[in-house]
Formats: sequence, structure tokens, C-alpha cells
Amino acid sequence: MLKDCDWSVDRDYKTGTENEPLQFYLEGLANSSEFHLLLGYFSSAAINLLSVGFATFISKGGKMRMVINHLLSEKDKEALENGQSSDNLNKMFDLSDVVSLGKVLDEYDTHFFECLAYMIAEKRIEIKVIKPKHNRGIAHYKSGVFSDGENSVGYKASCNFTLFGLSENLEELEAFLGWEDERSNKLIKKQLRVIDDYFSEQDEDVEYLSANEIEVAIKDKFGNKSVDELIVQEEQLFEKKRSLIKNHKLKQTIVKLYDDIDKNSRNPKFPYSEGPREYQKIAFNNWKNNNQQGLFAMATGTGKTITSLNCLLEIYKKTGYYKALILVPTITLVNQWENECKKFNFINIVKVCSKSRWRNDFSAILTRERLSPTEQVSYIVISTYASFARDNIFTELNQLPAKTLLIADECHNMGSGTILKLLPKVNCKRRIGLSATPERQFDEEGNKKLFLFFNSENEYTYEYSMEEAINKGVLCRYYYYPHIVTLTESEMKDYMELSYKISKFYKSESDSFSKNSILTALLLARKRIVHKAFNKISIFNDILKEQYEKKGNLKYTLVYVPEGNDPNEYFETDYFSENDEIESDYDAAHLIDVFTEAVRNIDKRTTIKQFVSGTSDKEYILEQFANGEIDVLTSMKCLDEGVDVPRSELAIFCASTGNPRQFVQRRGRILRKHPDKQFAYIHDLVVIPEINPNSESYKMERSMLKKELERVNNFSLLSENSSYTINTLLDIMNYYNLNLYNNE
Repeated sequence: MLKDCDWSVDRDYKTGTENEPLQFYLEGLANSSEFHLLLGYFSSAAINLLSVGFATFISKGGKMRMVINHLLSEKDKEALENGQSSDNLNKMFDLSDVVSLGKVLDEYDTHFFECLAYMIAEKRIEIKVIKPKHNRGIAHYKSGVFSDGENSVGYKASCNFTLFGLSENLEELEAFLGWEDERSNKLIKKQLRVIDDYFSEQDEDVEYLSANEIEVAIKDKFGNKSVDELIVQEEQLFEKKRSLIKNHKLKQTIVKLYDDIDKNSRNPKFPYSEGPREYQKIAFNNWKNNNQQGLFAMATGTGKTITSLNCLLEIYKKTGYYKALILVPTITLVNQWENECKKFNFINIVKVCSKSRWRNDFSAILTRERLSPTEQVSYIVISTYASFARDNIFTELNQLPAKTLLIADECHNMGSGTILKLLPKVNCKRRIGLSATPERQFDEEGNKKLFLFFNSENEYTYEYSMEEAINKGVLCRYYYYPHIVTLTESEMKDYMELSYKISKFYKSESDSFSKNSILTALLLARKRIVHKAFNKISIFNDILKEQYEKKGNLKYTLVYVPEGNDPNEYFETDYFSENDEIESDYDAAHLIDVFTEAVRNIDKRTTIKQFVSGTSDKEYILEQFANGEIDVLTSMKCLDEGVDVPRSELAIFCASTGNPRQFVQRRGRILRKHPDKQFAYIHDLVVIPEINPNSESYKMERSMLKKELERVNNFSLLSENSSYTINTLLDIMNYYNLNLYNNE
């Protein structure tokens, strides 16, 4: 803060003395959030000379306003033009990264001027160019104000804001500390009013010039010594920086700034210079006001991970430490969360999963907590649900202190029988549950306990719907194309035989089935018929051919292939564990080969990879897919939870699912934003058997079709072409006396 600076005792700064004008600028930049300048000549060489101070100022969110005259160097004029017309920007910079920003500003080269243009485009540096009317010379002010939000320091100087003005000429500067006396305070307020009047173009004694009206300072044209200040060579800057360290106080200030940069660069911080989005701030405040507990129901692709880690960052800002236990469904997600944590500069990360030797590192954390309970020990432990649910591991993890933040990714997994029993024993009092769809299908009791655990019995702590995310541009817009798949005669015969047997277990009054091992086998057998429907392949081929003819390739395509059946789909409560698929289902493994081969047959040059539970190097495959080295991914269930594929443009769903969570997640995968993606395209293969209205199973089939139509409706409503769905399904809806919006 400005009050903490070691200002010159007499508030005077003179070239060649202990208190150089440069000393004043460095102290001001490092301790303020706003810098207002009223100048005559300006040269970006001054920013280069003060690079360590400017990097500190900008990286902390600082904003600078300058009123300057109409003479600039050619490179400065070009940077101003490029910044004010962002179409000309060639490069983006992370303005929150003080280390990289300092390096760029310290070199007076192409990158420096690109960064200057970028800071202007981002309105971190705003410039108003003025010229006195009626050819009355040039603007020649030399004053300014630093502000930290609470206090201000103003100054008047003899020096221009140029290399020569700050370091070469014999110059002086007088500072005014706003908190010292009324005179200083009034002078500062007057300076700010003058600058405000220029920026609002209220002063009628000057002309306000656009960037292209600026005159380039060329020595031969203007022929005066002041203009020489604007024409600076890199070697001049280099020599001047070397000479600065001869001033002991100035050297101490520069060394301290570099030490602070080194220290702060290692501190946790938000990974993006623009900071958290507004909805992420709201989520944090809601969570904080809910006793630091809550459920975040956020559409896939809206940044659930960033939102929760921002809550951890806010804890760090207040307490000076961070402690978190993060639970995720898969090892792939363990690694993804580790990468996201590192982006926040969180360190001391321990991964608890089958592929990690974690116990020594975790024991070290517990030892430090026990030996130094008052010490600010920071760490993050990331565990799979499978590991967390094991008695011996749960006992170890549950020794973490109560103030540890528990983050449960895809938190519906906590509602499974094994973990549900552990919830009352969990020691962590700070809690966040993350999911696009926290409710577990057909499990009211599990949902109740889950919501109670996160202190969200009555409502979500924060909710961000897919519709809102699309409308606000967080997710991309999409087109949805359902394709009706009919069963062959032999498939239909088998399907009807199974349906007849299944109907004996159907309870029409509650629209549900009773638990029964025989029924389970019947349901799975019938589901297998739907999965393997012969006509899917021909429709799948037609979609591929159409896309190939349209684009000339199949790049950025995801194919969801039928997976092994999940018996949970059919019952009101858990019968198997949430992720308990029939791993021995040979048909599922065979089907992914069939669909993969169909892609290859379109064009042998198409690169394709299967992305399944046993796939090694998943991160590398996803990276290749994003880079376009792999054109198509065929996947079963492992793209459902948390795997990022923002580059995907086309998704083909060859397996319908009655589980609302799965189809919400699958749609979210394809809707993630990418700079090179305008729209996403979803093709959905919907198997609809034609059942005789007089058959005994008709009522049951109609009820099950309702669930399928709910899924289709969910996809259709937010699409750009919702009328396409209505037209496609019209005959089916009439046959079963159903519609997309009210299926009672």
C-alpha cells in the first residue's frame, strides 16, 4: 500500500541524488492499483525502463490512464493503433503472470510492442491523445497520481515520461501524499479532475486525436531535442539499465521488487488474468453463506472444477493455507484435477489411487499436522471414489483436519451404497458437491442423504443450467438430429418375446419394476437387442458419408458406442454399484469394433482411436484428438464423467441411455467452447420398436418410450433446430398417442 512506502523525507526527487525520480515511480507502481498520467511526451521506453515495477502493477490488476501529446515514435504509434483496433492483435498475453510479463516488458523488441498493444486492447492502459487548438504548440504536462483504492500520491515533475526524462536529463519531481495535509489532498483531486475532463473530452481548449492522426516523431522533421527522447535504440536502454544499479537505494528497491515477484509467483492465484467469472463469484458467496457447504448443480462444460478450486483459493486468501480432499470417479480425472490444481499454483498434491505410491507423502502431511497444529500446512489430496470407499484408506483419509475442504466431483457417485454409509463419519466440515445432475435416478433415499450431507436439503447452493450457459456464451450452440432406428423382423420377434415376459413384473400403478434376478436377466437381454440393432450401422454409415461429403474429413468426431448394460437403470434403489457394468459382455467389446471399422471404411486415411476403460495413454490420445492428429474417437462410457474434449464438433450417439445424468454429460462434452468451433452437431440413434396396441406389453412399452422421449426432448429444446425433432418423431408420437412436451 502507498502508506507503507519509504517516500523521500522532503518529498523531493532529483536526478543524481539518493532519491531519483525513478525511485518514486517504482515505489508507486509496486504499491498502487491505478496510475493516472498527464503528460507531454510519452515513450514506451519508460515502461521498459520500469519493467519490474510495471509487471508488478499490471499483474496485480493495475490500470493506467495517460493523457499525452500528439507526437509518438513510429513503434509506439503502431502499438496504439493495433491496441485500439484489436483485429490487428497477433498475440495474447497472460497479464496475471508477473514473471513472464516482466520478461516481455524487460526486452524492447517485437514482443514488447505486441504486449503494449495487448494491454491497450484490454484497457489496462488507456491513452487519450490531445493537441492544443489553433496551433498553440503541444501539450507539455508532467504530472500524475498513484492510487491504491484507499490513498493517493500525486506529483508534479520537470521530466517527461520517457527514457531520457527518467534517467538521462537533470530532472526533479515533487510528491504530494494525500493523507498528509489538506493542500496535498486538494492538489491530487484537482489533477484527477483535469485528467477526467480530458478523458470525457470536456475540455474545449484542445483537439482530441485518433491514433491515425498522431504524428510520428522523426528527428529530421521536427529538429528539436525533446523529440530525440522518443527515438530510442535498444542498446541505449541496455546501457541505461546497467547504470541504474550504481544508485544504492534504487538497487535495493529493484532487488526487493524482484524478490517479491519470485515469492508471489509461487503463491496460489487464479489461473486466468480476467479472474473468476461473475457466476463463479456468486457460487462462492452462496457457498460461504451456507456454512461453507453446498451442492453446485452446474451444466457440463461450465467450469465446475475452476468454480470449486476458486472456493479453495478464497480460503487461502483469508487464512494463508489450503487443505483439500478431492474425490473423483476415475484415475484419468485424478490426473486432470492435479493439472487444474497446478494452474492455481497449488502444490504438495498427493494422488490416492491404484497407480500411485501415495502413503509416504500422505503420512508426512499427517505428521506435520500433528506436530504443528497451529502451522499453516497446505496440501491437496486427490482420491478416486474406489480408493476412498476402502475401509483402511477411508480411515487414513479421515484423519485430515475438520477444516479440510472436501470436493466431490460427479458427486452422485457418493450416493452408492458403500460410500453412502461412510458419509456420517466424514470429518471434513467444509464441503462442495459437483455434478451436472446431482440426483441419482430412482433413488430418493440416496438423494435425501446426499443433499443432507452437503447442507442442501431444500435447494442447490448454486445452479447454472445448460440453457443459461448457452445463452451467455459459456457453452456453444448446437444442432440436434434424432434418427429413428427400427428393429429387423427377427430382432422384433425376440424383443416381443422378452417384453411379454418382462410385462409380468411391471407394476403399472407405480410405473416401476420389482427387484428380481430373473427380471434383471430379461431386461439385460432385451437391452442387448436394442444395443445391437442391425439397422444402426446403415444409419451410422449414412451420417458419416454425409459429414465426409460436407467437410472432406471426419475430424473432431466423437462416437458413443453401446456399452455393457447397467442393471441400476431399471430399479428404484441400488442393486449393483453405480459403475457396475457387465464387464464380461463380449457383445459390447465387439460392437465398438464394428463401429470403428465403419469409420475406417469411409476413408482409409481417417485416423481413429478407441477410448475405453482399459485404454492406456488417455491424456495423450485426447491431446492428439484436440490437435487433429486423431480424427475420430469411438468410446463407451469413459467419456461420460469429466473428460475434456472441447475441440469435438460432431457427436454420434449410437447408444441411447435412460439415465438422465449420462445424456446430460454426453451433450456437455460436445458443447464445450473452442475458438475454432462455432456450432456443435449431435446425431442421435433412437431405437423405437413398433408395438401392437392390443399386446399385453403395450402399456409398459409406452411408459418406457416416454422416458426415451424425455431424453430426446431434453436434447431438442435447446437446439437451434428443434422443429426437426418434431417432424422426425411425428408418426411415432401419433402411433403411441404421445408428444414431446406432455406425456401423461
